[in-house]
This record gives sequence, C-alpha cells and structure tokens, in this order.
Amino acid sequence: MKAAVFHKIKDIRVDNVEAPRIQDPRDAIIRVTSTAICGSDLHIYNGMIPQVQNMVMGHEFMGVVEEIGPAVKNIKKGDRVVVPFPISCGTCFFCQHGHFPHCENSNPDHYGPEGGLTDQKGGALYGYTDLYGGYAGGQAEYVRVPYADVGPRKVSDQFTDEQVLFLTDIFPTGFSAVHWGEVTGGETVAVFGCGPVGLMAQKVAWIKGAKRVIGIDLEDYRLEMARRSANSETLNLKNVDVIEAIRDMTGGRGADVCIDAVGMEADKSLLDRAASVVHMEKGTINALKMCLSAVRRGGIVSVVGVYGSPYDNFPWYQIFDKGLTLKTGQAPVQKFIDELYGWVDQGRIKLDDIITHTLPLDQASHAYDIFCNKQDNCVKVVLKP
Repeated sequence: MKAAVFHKIKDIRVDNVEAPRIQDPRDAIIRVTSTAICGSDLHIYNGMIPQVQNMVMGHEFMGVVEEIGPAVKNIKKGDRVVVPFPISCGTCFFCQHGHFPHCENSNPDHYGPEGGLTDQKGGALYGYTDLYGGYAGGQAEYVRVPYADVGPRKVSDQFTDEQVLFLTDIFPTGFSAVHWGEVTGGETVAVFGCGPVGLMAQKVAWIKGAKRVIGIDLEDYRLEMARRSANSETLNLKNVDVIEAIRDMTGGRGADVCIDAVGMEADKSLLDRAASVVHMEKGTINALKMCLSAVRRGGIVSVVGVYGSPYDNFPWYQIFDKGLTLKTGQAPVQKFIDELYGWVDQGRIKLDDIITHTLPLDQASHAYDIFCNKQDNCVKVVLKP
C-alpha cells in the first residue's frame, strides 16, 4: 500500500509499504478515505521530537472498516468511522478516569509516571514516533487501529469526510483548551495562534458563551481565516504590542483566559535561537510567556501547543504573583467526541471551512512543505489516499 513515510528531518516520501494486518483480537483495519496533516506532525518533520526509524505518519484520519478482530463488537465491516488520535485501552486507571492520552497499556516500551524527555512518556499516539508507541499512522491507504472497541466512532453518511474528519484531533483539542479555561459565558478569550487548533478554539469559545474572542498570529492569511471562519477580532504580532493591546481591550486587566495554541515552534529572535542552543532547548516558550503576560490576575492559561523539552528561566514567579491557573496536555478525545459529534449533527459548528488544500496522498511531500513553510496561504491540508 502507499503511505507517507518519515525518513529523516524534512524528508517525507510516499512509499510502498506492507499493508497492516490484525495482530490482536481488539484490532480493526481501516481503509482510509481522508487524512490530514496536523501542526504537531511538523514537530517530527522539523526534528523537534526525535525519530530515528522510518515511520508512517499521521494521526488525523477516518475511513471504512475493512476487517475486525473477534473481540470488537461495536463496529463492523463497512462502517464509516472517525478515529481519535490517542491510542487508549479503555480499561486502565487513567482511561477509566477519562484521561485517555495517559493510557497505561498502549505504550509499553516507553510508558512511565515521570514524563521524561526521552523516556517514560504517556499513552501511544498514531504515527507519532517510537517514544509514543511506534504505531504506524493514518497518512496511508490502510491503518491498523488497536483497541478498536474503544476508539473509533461511527459517523453518518449524511456528512462528507471533511465535515467530520476533525473530530479526530483538532476540534476536540480546541474544545479541550476552552473547557480547561472554564469558559461559561461573558469572558474575553485570547487565542495565541490562528492555525487549525487555534481556529477551533476560537469557534468553541463563542459557542461556550465568550463575550470577546481575540485571535493572535504573525501571518495575515491566518488572521483573515480567523475573522472569516471564527468571527474573531484579530491582532498581528508584527504590527502591534499585543499584550498592551489586549490590556487596552479589557480595561487594563488582561484577558480572562489565554490559550496557547502554538507551542514550542513559535517565532523567535536570533538571540532566542542562540539561547536555545546554549540551554539545549527545543524551540521556545515565547507563546506561553505572552499568554502569561496577557492573561488577567487570577485568570487561566490553557496550553494545547506542544512543548518537548525543559526550558531555562521558566517564569514561575509570574504565575505565582498573578495567581494563575495553568492547564495543559493532550486532548482526551474519547471523553469528548460523542458530545462534539452531536454539535456537528445539530449544526452548532462548522469544521470544514478552514481547509485550504485537498491533495492526493501522492503529494504528501509537497503538502508538508507548503504547510510547514506557510506557502500558498496554507492553513489546513487534507490528503486523499
């Protein structure tokens, strides 16, 4: 079968690889009909999260059930399904408490309580390095889905793939950011990053009752997408002091909730780059620092951007002095997906209006290039195997 395979940094090729097979009674094989490139895929592509072996990429995918193991009773051959990106057993302590990304059983070689830099990670993720389980991802014609009695959700044929595909990751991740921000009505929510996750967070913030939603980014085309698809106010970091602007917009206090939807690959200066080398840091915490400054005292900072290393001079003094609440992590997709599918079914939210590029899987290398390098006004790419 064909698959988008990571070979080395900046080198993803469409190769012919062995098709997956049932390995466990709880497995399913899915014929992929649509898959997407996620911003977190770029962390592997750019070498921010290490991967030595060749690996099939992708954790945002959906398709049709081709085969199931004997223990799988909730889906059958021919069902159309979306698949949450965390691989979760459903029976361990963390799964039973709704913390599906921390599954104790899906990542046996690298799981542990420490959450270390190169060992003791959480549960497994599709196509997301050997550290996170080494499972082949969904940017392929077929994919093996472990614990298929827990993850996949059937979707109605009334929807196109594009209308439901983002239930796999970016919609639940944006929802998690707002949920962790405890938005219940009347708040000002500032979202740093107008990529796909940031856009979803902005959409969700309105639905949860925010009074004002502000999208912040460096790219005009992303800010335009925020205005068009999420009806947000926008600020361009290149043109204004966004911290002062947000304070001016909120009576000098700052936003009630700030969401970091950028993570470690935020823009950084030459001095920042030098410091990263000296301190052996991956990327920067500039986006997080801006959130900590822009949020009001007693506010909440919700972090769904990915960070992959320790960081020197982490501003705990500021968090303490302002009395902030900080919430972060991978989205527990299985916890929220049924509710969010209901939102789509009820017409409460539109997901496919952020797609700018739909390309055949054969063009995955080109798709990664334009998405990573912010070319051709690329916000979100969907690949068709």
